[in-house]
Amino acid sequence: MKRPRQTQRFRVSRRRLLLSVARSSVTVVLSVVVYYLLPLDKGLDLGTAIALAVSLVLFVGALAWQIRMVKRSDHPRLRAIETMATAGPTFLIIFSAAYVVLSQNRSDSFSEIFGRTDALYFTVTVFATVGFGDIVPVTETARVLTMMQMLADVILVGMVARVLLGAVRIAEDARAAGSGEPPGAVGQE
Repeated sequence: MKRPRQTQRFRVSRRRLLLSVARSSVTVVLSVVVYYLLPLDKGLDLGTAIALAVSLVLFVGALAWQIRMVKRSDHPRLRAIETMATAGPTFLIIFSAAYVVLSQNRSDSFSEIFGRTDALYFTVTVFATVGFGDIVPVTETARVLTMMQMLADVILVGMVARVLLGAVRIAEDARAAGSGEPPGAVGQE
């Protein structure tokens, strides 16, 4: 049985899919390796706060670039999935690093002192809104940082997902306009 024309035409090749998975995997693995190798024993000062802010600004810049690439991609859905697969872990690692620095410099900040894996565990727990309760922010600074992560989590999941879906739609509509097919018909599976 023949597949509909648009599904056949915009099907992702196995090679492209494997390349996308490999790219995402390498990015995540490198991010984790860098996280575990970074010297996070610096003092807690204005420079540390600036480093966190710069990290988040660079993250937003990289995300904006990725969204632009989704709009230009021949396979925007695959590129959007790849973007989320790399953006989420990178975002969590930025906050994990901040928690490690805070915990190492102010041991009373959390209910226990964080190592890198503990901080990553706490960050993922906050992101997933699970809140096991075994590790809790105790000081005001730790609570403010945790609240910042919670708000950023909502933005990351909600707004970024919406923007990525919009970018996919723009790319698919542009491709449909170029192929003479009605908008919205491209890539429907």
